[in-house]
Amino acid sequence: MEIFKHLMFSFISIAALTVMVHAESQSGFISIDCGLPENSVYTDKNSGINYTSDATFTETGVSYNISSEYNSSTLEQQFLNVRSFPEGTRNCYTIKPALENIKFLIRARFMYGNYDGRSKVPSFDLLLGADVWDSVELENASTIVTKEIIHIPRSNYVYVCFINTGSGTPFISSLEFRVLKNTTYETESGSLLLYLRWDLGSTTNKTIRYQDDIYDRIWEPYNRPEWTPINTSSVVFPDIYKQPSTVMSTGVTPANVNDSLTFSWATSDNTTQYFIYLYFAELQQDQMTKHNRQMYIYVNRELWYTKPYVLEYLEASTLYTSGPIDKLDEFSINKTEESPLPPILNALELYKVKDFLQLLTNQQDVDAIMNIKTKYGVKRSKWQGDPCTPKAYLWRGLNCSYNEYNPPRIIFLNLSSSGLAGEIPPFISSLTVLESLDLSNNSLIGPVPGFLSQLAYLKVLNLAGNKLQGSVPAELIERGDNGFLILSVDGNPDLCLSTSCTKRKNVVVPVLASIVAVSILVAASISILWILKTRKKGTTWNNENNGTLQLKNRRFLYSEVLRITDNYERIIGRGGFGRVYHGNLDDTQVAVKMLFPSSVQGYKQFQAEVELLMRVHHKNWTTLVGYCDDGTHMGLIYEFMANGNLESHLLDEERSIADVLSWEGRLRIATETAQGLEYLHSGCKPPIIHRDVKPTNILLNEKFHAKIADFGLSRIFPVDTGTHISTVIAGTPGYLDPEYYTSNRLTEKSDVYSFGVVLLQMIASKPAIEKSIDRTHIIQWVSFMLAKGDIRNIVDPKLQGDFSMNSVWKATEVAMACVSQTSAKRPTMKQVVFDLNESLAIEMDRTTVGHEIESKDSSESISLNLRSELPPLAR
Repeated sequence: MEIFKHLMFSFISIAALTVMVHAESQSGFISIDCGLPENSVYTDKNSGINYTSDATFTETGVSYNISSEYNSSTLEQQFLNVRSFPEGTRNCYTIKPALENIKFLIRARFMYGNYDGRSKVPSFDLLLGADVWDSVELENASTIVTKEIIHIPRSNYVYVCFINTGSGTPFISSLEFRVLKNTTYETESGSLLLYLRWDLGSTTNKTIRYQDDIYDRIWEPYNRPEWTPINTSSVVFPDIYKQPSTVMSTGVTPANVNDSLTFSWATSDNTTQYFIYLYFAELQQDQMTKHNRQMYIYVNRELWYTKPYVLEYLEASTLYTSGPIDKLDEFSINKTEESPLPPILNALELYKVKDFLQLLTNQQDVDAIMNIKTKYGVKRSKWQGDPCTPKAYLWRGLNCSYNEYNPPRIIFLNLSSSGLAGEIPPFISSLTVLESLDLSNNSLIGPVPGFLSQLAYLKVLNLAGNKLQGSVPAELIERGDNGFLILSVDGNPDLCLSTSCTKRKNVVVPVLASIVAVSILVAASISILWILKTRKKGTTWNNENNGTLQLKNRRFLYSEVLRITDNYERIIGRGGFGRVYHGNLDDTQVAVKMLFPSSVQGYKQFQAEVELLMRVHHKNWTTLVGYCDDGTHMGLIYEFMANGNLESHLLDEERSIADVLSWEGRLRIATETAQGLEYLHSGCKPPIIHRDVKPTNILLNEKFHAKIADFGLSRIFPVDTGTHISTVIAGTPGYLDPEYYTSNRLTEKSDVYSFGVVLLQMIASKPAIEKSIDRTHIIQWVSFMLAKGDIRNIVDPKLQGDFSMNSVWKATEVAMACVSQTSAKRPTMKQVVFDLNESLAIEMDRTTVGHEIESKDSSESISLNLRSELPPLAR
């Protein structure tokens, strides 16, 4: 399999090359001399790069000059001073590049130079974002260490941080950002950590960087005694990687024409993956015979570039691995038998793959907290780097919510006694999941802004001890009176608590009971869109009442809800329109979903859900026991699903092997879910499309029977509309039908696609979209594995091989058919139910008989009929 790409560059004139270099001169460069006095700038005499002070990029640290004994005329100016961080465990630079979603070369450089007079070289960790970039270790005081990475930031802000590991005080000499083209240095996932960058055959034995290299890559000279250097005085023209002509005009060949150019490394880490970039240019011109130099490329002693590689005179070309190489220990370049000339290489880059797995704080929350920090001039040593990650360095006064698949969100903000002045800033409204806000004991003025009442999750609001004026918004008072909010406003003598300005100097509403975050019912199911509003007169519904609870379908008073939930003693979930509480009704456990009083949209959906679920029932749908519509108090009462949602069983890494769902159990859940969807599509007249099929909306009762929940996005499919209905796009990324996404044409096959993604997750126990920077979709990964014939490594390893391979093949075939790009090629849910029952029967037969029916190598003899096309993937 060929994994090298050959990139050629058309011939250009010397004049055009000169114009190109000047046109891109320092475009997108950020060049920071760390420790330089504030407001200072200079142009480096050697490189011509413009450097600026770091004072505006960090709020901590101390500036020092290196010891005079290490100051020499050849030392670059950036190393004459450093910024040291003697206080705190983590100290950070915050950079906000002018360009977003751009690939950067990021470089940090260090020279100790005995700046502190202790003659003790430190070592420490370097962070990029929330993950360790690398460790900084110096041999002696004059050692220069350069850490360089090619990286696409996942946030509008880039955080470069230093962690004191107990081995000396962290410091830095310079920090540099260089913009690269996104079409260069491409990887399947992860960033590229520089291992080496060599200029081969150098005639000057000096490093080369800007202005020769418009990207300011630093090329180190490298030669060996067994090589013959060759060079030219002519200009070598670059390809898309824009190699410097000064680098490409030199190269090496083996001294013996029949020898190879071999490079080897003793790598101790067998888990590291590498990318190689080889740069070639023909420097010798033979007027009699063209293409005399032909070469083969070997990596780890295997032929990788299968065709003879031929060069063009004075034109650079690049060979690079299109995928990562495991356990790289050697590569070599050999001449072909027909070639009279030996192999040549002009330059070389080698990178390690570096994955940044920790999700950074939600960008909207970051922008909000940064604006708050700027407006109030908050100077806190803990307010550095990403606000929520890593958890060990959470900003002081903040708390965040975390889950494995979504960026952290800020839920708690305490700025009490922080010297704040002026009005309450509107940026707080962007912290949309904020639960507690404390602005007490400051000098805030003006009114209590109305946007605070729009923070649907807010449970605690402390504005006491300020100079606020006017009236408290009525919605905040109402939420406080109804027990949804602790509101404290005492110590504001000019603040009124009603429109008639009747002053109540202190309002403290009892807090809701402590929250136990057990996500069993997805609270988003409070949102049922106007399903029945589009229903025509004469519409009929089939009714299959096989629920485990006797349906009461009755209306409850708010006082009864309080008794059922023991005054909201235990919260078990939450969503955009309300919260879910555990309750007991006639010795039966229930889940009670209460709507936020201020949620107008939620109220419309509440009405629709009550009407739908009281009329239509199925054994594989969550059962509605009753509802509350008492004044401003609205809620739905469901049967309690003791084993939570399917996602928690598939993706919870902390579950022991004993708690892992068996293959037979997964097939039963898949089959029961398919039956519930099949009834939506075929049993209901007119049919209903769920639109949000995903593992969190598949709930499991005490016997692990599956029931579909959250019909909030469901739509009726009137039979007289033809094959589809047109509607606004709705659903969850990763599960959204690509055909529906691009056309707005919704059909029952949209549910089939989503179910196919869920089925793949049940097979592999992987998220729909990986957390990596490339956001690989599970369909893409499974397709790649199937192309290699590697189905055993698709199956969840926690199953430890305890499954029928024939059953797995059958289920995989069903899943891949469901995720076909074209809806016409997807099966109906009725077909899916039939096929899954067949897969389940195969597995049950194996477990009943007590041994594996098919042979160990049966996977080789089974043909997988993939009826799918790979759809556009979420990235």
